[in-house]
Amino acid sequence: MLALTRRIGRRLVAEYDTLRLGAVARQVRRESLTYLAPAKLRSIEATLDSIRARAVPGDFLEFGVALGGSAIVIARRLDGARRFIGFDRFARIPPPGPRDPVEAHRRYAEIASGRSRGLGGRTYYGYLDDLQARVVATFARHGLEVDGDRIRLVAGLFEETLPSALGRPVAFAHVDCDWYDPVRTCLEALAPVLSPGGAVVLDDYNDYAGCRAATHDVLDRHDELALVARTPHAIVVRR
Repeated sequence: MLALTRRIGRRLVAEYDTLRLGAVARQVRRESLTYLAPAKLRSIEATLDSIRARAVPGDFLEFGVALGGSAIVIARRLDGARRFIGFDRFARIPPPGPRDPVEAHRRYAEIASGRSRGLGGRTYYGYLDDLQARVVATFARHGLEVDGDRIRLVAGLFEETLPSALGRPVAFAHVDCDWYDPVRTCLEALAPVLSPGGAVVLDDYNDYAGCRAATHDVLDRHDELALVARTPHAIVVRR
């Protein structure tokens, strides 16, 4: 009985969070374009709205684009001269490393075996050979042109693509890359370019211990960064 009550409670909370979402976020969920729960999408929307209201300078970034759902939500909130840059391998994610726990390695083994399930009964995005082209087409369907300037997608491993891609201030970044090494790579690259008042959302902080460890390792090295939220995901801001 208790388990049933909890399930009903979680379902009601999810339905309430869905009602609070903007139209774009609701649509990408209907199209099964994002793995993010409504509460996480609403948090992203609220963080972006706050950044825009306070005129925090800088671009909007995402690390881990997958099918493009949350990227579309972010890019649709571009204003002024901001750009959106989405970073992804646009292929199967790389394996976890020695700083990741056994659960992460089990999850990767499931992905590597070909058994991972996609959203809405579709093929798991990491198995698609033409993922980047699909994301470009999905952006277009949502009224966004991936023109390589205002909206850009960068394919490759983060450690290879980041050094030459972060030449401007950053106001917002969504880091959704699971394991310790890529999360730390992203945070270390963002630390010097994140504008005062800017925010980094860490999707996997509560899901993977490697992400959590990487977050705190970087925070220990950068006094200018502060953890201001832990649920539904972590949010780090530059003071």
